[in-house]
Amino acid sequence: MSDKQEEQQGQGLWQRIMRNIRYCITNVWDDTRSLWSVKAVKIVNLSIQSFLDRDLQIRAAALTYNTVLAVVPALAMLFAIGRGFGFQNLLQSELFRYFPAQREALETASTYVDNYLAQASQGAFIGIGLVFLLWTLISLMSNVEDTFNHVWGITTKRSLQRKFTDYTALFLLLPVLMVCSAGISIFMSDAVQHVFGDTLSPVMHRLLAFTPLVISWIVFTAAYYMIPNTKVKLGGAVFAGILCGTLFQGVQWLFVTGQMYVSKYNAIYGSFAFLPLLLVWMQLSWLIALAGVVLTYSWQNFENYAHREKTKDISTDYTSQLSIAILSVAAGRFKRREPALTRTELLRDYELPASLADELLDHLSRAGLLNTIAVSDKKDEQGYQPAFDPDDMTVNEALNRLGSVGNTGFIPSADDRFAPIFERFKRLLERQQGAEDLPLVELDDQAAKAKK
Repeated sequence: MSDKQEEQQGQGLWQRIMRNIRYCITNVWDDTRSLWSVKAVKIVNLSIQSFLDRDLQIRAAALTYNTVLAVVPALAMLFAIGRGFGFQNLLQSELFRYFPAQREALETASTYVDNYLAQASQGAFIGIGLVFLLWTLISLMSNVEDTFNHVWGITTKRSLQRKFTDYTALFLLLPVLMVCSAGISIFMSDAVQHVFGDTLSPVMHRLLAFTPLVISWIVFTAAYYMIPNTKVKLGGAVFAGILCGTLFQGVQWLFVTGQMYVSKYNAIYGSFAFLPLLLVWMQLSWLIALAGVVLTYSWQNFENYAHREKTKDISTDYTSQLSIAILSVAAGRFKRREPALTRTELLRDYELPASLADELLDHLSRAGLLNTIAVSDKKDEQGYQPAFDPDDMTVNEALNRLGSVGNTGFIPSADDRFAPIFERFKRLLERQQGAEDLPLVELDDQAAKAKK
């Protein structure tokens, strides 16, 4: 082969590589094929873009700080409940088993916990300590929920009352679940020894060693499925939970096996060496957890992402048309006594991008045109219904309300100079709107007839 042929072959290979890169980055969104490989590329593409666009590294650092602040109060609640039931030592051994990389940190934290509980049980500090303990834990979980909702583009939060009840119940049940897990492990070990004897028990014990991995899968899956304040597909949560749970256990293993190589590091920091390692481990753990949230979001929304870039430059007219259409559908459903319109239906049936649907629903709610209600047959799902009698809702009324959302009249000089123009423009709009108006319910009826 001549030098020229080799050069041409090299250029052809480079062009194919660049073409594949452009396809994976940009052109894949124009590919309408339903192949699993195309879907996988779209999911990975959306995951990477979402992870970078949402500044999740900064949010992981913030959650690391919140976690450090909540470590002692959380352990104090666990051990206080454990003491009440008489299994504090069992809880401590379970924590060492779950977090072997941070054994030294947990032992140091245990001394802080003992001091914390001793002070919290004396005098006026009882009430103050309890309030601070609950506030720290609820603040951590609230920040976790806000971060998950930020990834999903959810602006509606759970009520403070629900946060308090849900998170308090979680921390009260956690020590019981840990003890139950330990009891199941002991029971399974005894059962394996009794049933299989000395021949197969080593093999079965190796299989039981995977229990922490399975627990990680379950915990991550449950977090991705339950924490976001929206309907999450179980398949995406399971896939992300297995992947991120495995990565989490891998990071654990790296820290356990890598501690023998940090003798020089210990020589620098002395007894405080565990603190930087703990922070690094927490930071990586939260990055893995947030990457799983992004993956779950991408798994569920990659089909609607093709419109996302266009929504960034959406016209005012198209925004108004979509808002009126959503409001008319909600009014028509209410008039026919049908279930309230939900965000999930907008994404599924009308294929609206999640970010655009959230923006339009929020705008309609702020304009006093839609109210949110609880949907009885759908968990953690909100419905949207007209805020007043749908027979009184007209296109002009809706446009006027939508146009008045936000701050106005805050530039005195411009308002004074442009006052004649403002007044004339307002009269022109009123004259145009008065020429023809239409009830929103009729719009939905006409759309339903046209569809038939």
